[in-house]
Parts: sequence; C-alpha cells; structure tokens
Amino acid sequence: MTDLHCDYDVIIAGLGPTGLVLAHTLGMQGISVLVLEREPRFYGNARAVFTDGECMRIFQSIGMADRLLADMIEDVPIQVMRADRQVLATMLNPERPYGWSQSNFFYQPFLETALAEGLSRYPSVQVRRGREVLRFAQDGEGVWVEHQASAGSWGGAAGAATPPEGADAPASPPERTRARYLVGADGGRSVVRTQLGIGMQGTAFPSPWLVVDIKAKAGLQGLRHLPYFSFVCDPDCPTVNCVQPQGHHRFEFMLAPGQTKAQMEDPATVRGYLARWVNVDDFDVLRQLVYTFNALVADRWRQGRVLLAGDAAHMTPQFVGQGMNAGVRDAHNLGWKLAAVLRGQSGPALLDSYETERRPHVTAMIREAVRMKDFVSVSSPAKARVRDALFKLLTTAPWLGRQIRQGRYMPQPLLERGQYLGLPRRRRRGLEGRLSVQPRARGANGCLQRMDDPLGYRFTLLGAGVDPRTLLPAATRQWCADMGMGFGVVYRWGARPHGGIEARWPADLVELEDVSGAWYAALAQGGHGEGAVLVLRPDKFIFGVGRGSQLGAVVDALRQQLRTTPPA
Repeated sequence: MTDLHCDYDVIIAGLGPTGLVLAHTLGMQGISVLVLEREPRFYGNARAVFTDGECMRIFQSIGMADRLLADMIEDVPIQVMRADRQVLATMLNPERPYGWSQSNFFYQPFLETALAEGLSRYPSVQVRRGREVLRFAQDGEGVWVEHQASAGSWGGAAGAATPPEGADAPASPPERTRARYLVGADGGRSVVRTQLGIGMQGTAFPSPWLVVDIKAKAGLQGLRHLPYFSFVCDPDCPTVNCVQPQGHHRFEFMLAPGQTKAQMEDPATVRGYLARWVNVDDFDVLRQLVYTFNALVADRWRQGRVLLAGDAAHMTPQFVGQGMNAGVRDAHNLGWKLAAVLRGQSGPALLDSYETERRPHVTAMIREAVRMKDFVSVSSPAKARVRDALFKLLTTAPWLGRQIRQGRYMPQPLLERGQYLGLPRRRRRGLEGRLSVQPRARGANGCLQRMDDPLGYRFTLLGAGVDPRTLLPAATRQWCADMGMGFGVVYRWGARPHGGIEARWPADLVELEDVSGAWYAALAQGGHGEGAVLVLRPDKFIFGVGRGSQLGAVVDALRQQLRTTPPA
C-alpha cells in the first residue's frame, strides 16, 4: 500500500479512542500506519464512561468488542432523580437493534489499554509514544510531518524523568516522516487543527463542575446502594452519579456561584461532597478536578491530505455520554474511505463525504447534550419544581413516555438526505443512508452468530431469500469481485432450501437465517420484502436497495459515486 515516496500510507496524531479505532480500522485492511502519541504513557484517568450499541458494533468490526465487554457493565438503567432521591424516571431499552446493549459503562484506562494491546495484531501499524507533532507540510502526493520526542505531562521538561518502556527518549532529535495522509486525532487542543488555521464554532460554557473518581478499597463493597447511573436534579447541587466496573465510580458536582477551583479541589471539600453518597473511608480518591465544558465544531474537517477526527473536529458536553463515541464513529466512517482511496477503489473526493455524513449527527448530539445540561443544572428551586412536575407528566404519557424511557429521543444513525454516499432516500422510513440492523442469525453451520461477523468488513450485496449473484450481469459481477465485495442471502427462519446430494455450499456466498425475524421486519419497515437486495457499505450503512434486474443499476450507481472505472 505504501507509495514509493512515502514512509506510510497514513500518520495518525493521537492515540486516544479515536486514534486507536482508526488505527485498528486501517490496520485490519493492510494499510500502513504510524501513530504518534505525545504522551509517553496513557493519560491514566477516566474521562469517557459510556458507550452504546452502535459503537459496540464498531468495536465488533475491529474484533475487539468481546474483549472490551469483559471490562464493562452492560444494560445499565439510567435514572433521573429529585434532590430527595425520589426517582422521576428510569430509562432503559432492552432492544438490541445493532446486536449489543444500548447502555454500557466502562473505565477508560481499561478500554484504551485493551485497544492498544490489540494493535499488535497488525504488522502494518507502528505506534510511537512520546512523540509530538511539531509541524507538517502537504503537497499533491503526500504530507511531510516533523515530530520530536516529548516528555508529555508525566515528566515536565525534556529529560526530567526516565521515559516509560516503548517511549522515545526526550533528548532525541526531531524527525521527518512522509505519509500519503495525516489525520489529526490529537484532542481538543489539536496541534494539527491549529496549524491548519481552522477555527471552531459553538459555545464554551462557564459553569464549572467538580469531577471525582474513586475506587473501592480491596475487599470492601461500598457501592451496593448505588446500582445505576443517575442524574440527580438537586437545585442546590446538581449531581451526576456514574457506575463503573471493578469498584470504580465517578461523581460530578456542579459548583455554586462563588465557589472556586482551589476550594473545590481541596481534599477536605471533596470529602464533604463524597460523604453525601458513600462512606469515604471505604474508597481511594483517584482524581479530583474542576473543569468546564465546550460545545464546539471545527469549521472544516479536511484540508487537502490532512483530516481531523474526534475532539480535534468537535467537542461534546458530557451529559449524554457521546464525546468519545462521536470520535469512534468518526474513525469508523473515515477508516474504510481512506482505505478505498489508498487502494485505488475510489477517488479522493470520497473523503469529502466523511464530514458531510458525520457533521449533522455530531451537531445533533451536541444539541442533545446541551439540552440535558440545561435540564439537570436548574438551580432555582421554583423552576426545579416546575421541571420535575412537567417531566413526570411527560414520562407517564403513553407514547411520549415510552419514547423518553427508552431513550428514543437520542439522534439515530440515519445519514442526512443529500449528504451521504448512497442512493436518495425517497420515503421517511426508507433504508438508504440508514444503519442496517444486526440480529443474531443462524449460519450455514447451524450456529447462531452476529450477522456482521460472517459478512466481514467490506461492501456486501445481501439478498432477502435471493442469491444476489444471479441478478448481476457478468461484467458487473466481475467488477464486484475486483472490489472484493461479499455476497450473502438471508432466509426466513426454517426457509433455507434443501439441495440434492450434488449440491455444494458456494464458497463466495454467505447463507444466514433470520431466527428472530428482526432483519425481515426492518426490511418491511423500509418498504421492501422477499427478493430485495441490500447494498451494504463496509460500515454497514445501506447504500441502496435493488430488486431483480434493477440491482445492476444500483451497483452501477455505487461505481459512479466511488468514481471507479466502469465494467467492460
């Protein structure tokens, strides 16, 4: 994959969750990657705590979901409480449209460590810790990146401490490395974004919060009375109570006017706040930090061969737990597109669809986070009473209450009309530009499995009771083979046809049975049924739907949008 004039296909600046998922996504496709991380070791503190079913599906696509789930708490109810701890509403949703629980809580150092260790599977991915990007310059064929050793935040000035194993010595001279693309996943204070001169628009909120991370001492169980995540809508002290695995726990307290950072971070003050909720002597305090938060989006996410992802491109307030998840979605969206361009399967214009697809969803999540912030942080007792009464009324309403209690108000993985790689969506429930569902399906070997696993990370033609290969002209089918496309058929449960003794399982066809009926139900909701064929992108968003002889035209539209050579 590496150009003769380049050392790597892609350089990623930053090894947080966004950079990690992007490195996995590129590495598993054989793309050569260099990751430059300023910190010689992981940050080591929990920031993100939550992930949803959609992002668990992304972790599944890189072969890491089951490993990460081992250090998570899944199916966690989310409660909204009054100051007296009376529960106003409990939000939970047992449905798993994407194959995973929709409410999962974790401890970020566990997640990052597992993802970093997982990169060892890819010989094409190199990670260099303790390297910070100084500057870069791009031309028509690549990007020169100058980087040098960094002490990061662990040792102050260069040479002040011994770097951890795997990090470069701070005294080493700057280096220049060339790649075909550079991705800035280097956080909210992104050096890459700053050097591009790209501004950010939005709001920086002045209201500070105190975050306190604690861990139960060995052998003690001081959290059994706090089984769920909760927003405590106390006008005197709005509080977030956050469960985490293996004895970890987080509290967040909104500061009152006049309270200072120094006062709130004082151990005696922290102890007083914690004592409202736990027996403080049963815990170690891992961190206490006063912070403010931002709701910002970069003016643009791509400039030539340099792209931004994660917090470098957008910053989301923490109130709906979607900051890290937004970066994971960025990496998933960008990863397959970079690989397609680098392989010559698409023109560079494909990379423009990264921002047009992701920006609307990011901004919708930010709006929802700000609404939740406004809801939780009401400090007027009178307004709080009105809020509580209105919220109680809404959550007990038949239809609206169910929507709220099941979290259906959150922005869904539906790409905005006219802004995505795919055929136009002509009806409200149309499937085009929508993330496909992932139920468990019965494979040809009789075993249940998540549907994405046998389909793989590639473009796929997936038929409803029909073999897509039989509907394509020979030249189009050859183009699909040249693109490495997969072919599959989903039968209704118990409807897989029998064959004679001479029949053989086709090597290039994945056969599945929809045991739960969820796949066919989603197909019907979109206005389709038996005989329809979904054209799936590698990220499992639906490019389009074809039937019979129309399928060739849908595949040809994909070729045109990717701007590849037409079949002969």
